[in-house]
Amino acid sequence: MGRLFGTDGVRGVANRDLTPEMAFRLGRVGAYVLTNRTPGARIAVGKDTRISGDMLEMALISGILSMGVDALRLGVISTPGVAYLTKQLGADAGVMISASHNPVEDNGIKFFGGDGFKLLDGIEDRIEQILREDDSKLPRPTGPHIGRVYDEPAQEAYIRFLLSTVDVRFDGLRIVLDCANGAASAIAPEVFRQLGADVTVIHANPDGVNINVGCGSTNPHIVQRAVLANGADFGLSFDGDADRLIAVDSTGEIVDGDFIMAICAKAMKKAGRLKDDKLVATVMSNLGFVKAMEENGIQVVRTAVGDRYVMERMREDDAVLGGEQSGHIIFLNHTTTGDGILTAIQLVQVIVQEGKPLSELRKVMTRYPQFLENVRVTDKHAWRDNAAIQAALAAAEERLGDTGRVLVRESGTEQLIRVMAEGPDEKLLRQLIGDIVRVVEAELGV
Repeated sequence: MGRLFGTDGVRGVANRDLTPEMAFRLGRVGAYVLTNRTPGARIAVGKDTRISGDMLEMALISGILSMGVDALRLGVISTPGVAYLTKQLGADAGVMISASHNPVEDNGIKFFGGDGFKLLDGIEDRIEQILREDDSKLPRPTGPHIGRVYDEPAQEAYIRFLLSTVDVRFDGLRIVLDCANGAASAIAPEVFRQLGADVTVIHANPDGVNINVGCGSTNPHIVQRAVLANGADFGLSFDGDADRLIAVDSTGEIVDGDFIMAICAKAMKKAGRLKDDKLVATVMSNLGFVKAMEENGIQVVRTAVGDRYVMERMREDDAVLGGEQSGHIIFLNHTTTGDGILTAIQLVQVIVQEGKPLSELRKVMTRYPQFLENVRVTDKHAWRDNAAIQAALAAAEERLGDTGRVLVRESGTEQLIRVMAEGPDEKLLRQLIGDIVRVVEAELGV
């Protein structure tokens, strides 16, 4: 069996890979490692709207209680809502039951420390080590020492927090919200209505099985159509656990995480709130984004793909803004993880303060054409030491010069090598990608 914890918690098909038995064990071991079973220890537990959430929540909480630790049941709430409330409620740890933008059959269990940040690798390794060795030896308190469940009014407290992060009203703005039939469904519309926006809400009727189905941030064409059909100023699309945002302007153009970061970074620098005039982004952020930030006197610090790596670098460099092209944006001066709804209201606040439509603000950067191909290989790490592949990469980089770039990286979950090229010349990019892929297939292909 490979490593249990991936880049974003434990995930799998619910009731097959991620079973109630596994959730129970994770609850027990997580409670043991994260609380040390101190008197009055508490763990906050939230979930998204998928049907398996109830099953896994009950099993997970049972495991927590069996360790003599209390559970604060938050109900349906976003992943960043769990992170915020874990810290706000003074809990020793938090757990979110969600598979984010994945299909309904999947689910996941993600832990947060008492500070609201995702766990460090070493702590996850400790939990996994106990699970692999023999968690049956862990204590089993009895009588009055068994934990209890307490229900918390989570959504109201989280909404109050979100409202506290903006200084302007949204009166007069016509906005489409796509809530992906997920955790944003009851939260995002309420936030925007309280801020005075004229809101059209789509996909906010979760039934347990329609989360992310033909909607949400992984299907931006849906909110595109709604914006154009309703004559809205812009649209905002969330994923199932509401930790990412993709926007659409009034003309139907997609405003992804790179554009959102660029718009917010420029405004934050202008207001003196972008510490050291820098931000953190992954290697997948578009070259046009990097060049736009350079033109605005903003340094882009690159990191590996994954919001946890963005967060780690932000904390190391004391940066207040970071994120991914996919829409995971972190405002570290407000919260401890990527938050789609928080990102949305920060973006809209810039629109109001600048007095310009999103279609104008998005011109802060020009997106370079970007092409990506996946190659199935026998050894996804071997490309680094392969002379022929390295020669092909060097030749491509020489032809691009400083007008573009080539990026090769391994898939985190499959035996794939991802080959990406970007720059202003689409024809050249396609040719270079083809040249590299042919060499990779010849050297390492299955």
